Amino acid sequence: MTPPNDDLPPPLQEPVGVPVPPVVAPAHEPLLAELAREFLRERRAERRWRIAFRLFWLVVLASIVYTLWTQGRHVAPSTTPHTALVEVRGEIAVDTEASAELLLAALKDAFKDDGAQAVVLRINSPGGSPVQAGIVYDEINRLKKQYDKPVYAVVEEMCASGAYYIAAAADEIYVDKASIVGSIGVLMDGFGFTGLMDKLGVERRLLTAGENKGMLDPFSPLQPKQRAYAQAMLDQIHAQFIAVVREGRGKRLKETPEMFSGLFWNGEQAVTMGLADHFGNLDYVAREVVKAEDVIDYTPKDNVAERLAKRFGAAMGAGAVKALRALPVVR
Repeated sequence: MTPPNDDLPPPLQEPVGVPVPPVVAPAHEPLLAELAREFLRERRAERRWRIAFRLFWLVVLASIVYTLWTQGRHVAPSTTPHTALVEVRGEIAVDTEASAELLLAALKDAFKDDGAQAVVLRINSPGGSPVQAGIVYDEINRLKKQYDKPVYAVVEEMCASGAYYIAAAADEIYVDKASIVGSIGVLMDGFGFTGLMDKLGVERRLLTAGENKGMLDPFSPLQPKQRAYAQAMLDQIHAQFIAVVREGRGKRLKETPEMFSGLFWNGEQAVTMGLADHFGNLDYVAREVVKAEDVIDYTPKDNVAERLAKRFGAAMGAGAVKALRALPVVR
């Protein structure tokens, strides 16, 4: 047995009844914790942005592939006899599916194709810009003379206003009995807020160089002279529209006082009035009139992938702006 060593110090023991003070965290610990949380947030944000950019470029690539595939499918020339289809859908205006830019490109491809026996315009449109409609009308007449191919218009739901302007260039117009046809007129719409401004005590301060520069301003009274000028311009465009319809329809047109008043009619009435020729749909015209049942669509297709890419890019841009605004600024 080892004898006890009296020179060793006694073991440390907690004094009875004396509390042990708690361990106090350093004063800078909250700051370190906040910095750690901010670091984690930044890392998560960076990871999300990396994923978003990868998805964006994936959508862009898919858009390119889709575009090339649809172009190859719809625009490639075909030597086999067929009916060439060009759709006129929706509003006729710049940057729409029925813009003159897109329709002219489709019409040129359709007419140039040696296999196309005729060109059919399938129309579902309430109208739109008289300028865009006039450009398409003139181009159809030019291509008809150049390639000596017949053009037929097939109306499904609606062929009104500027859409009928385009249809007037066709050799024959086919409708359904319940189609909406006509609305040969011109309009210019807007709002006037002068009465409301007077009630609210709001003063309009508009400075112009040129007495008519502020013409049709919705916050200023419409002057009689300006109203007369606008009406004369509308009447002139209306006269141009009427001349186009008379030129396109010729002796088939059974004019009445209401024909050019802006009214519209169903397909059965349109045939009776000479605004249309026969009843029939696309398949009927291709089979019985053109004698080429195979229909090839030359209409530029709405690229879904490209549209999604644009929206996705816009969303990313908005997110980037928001992130930049959240950054600290030194003033």
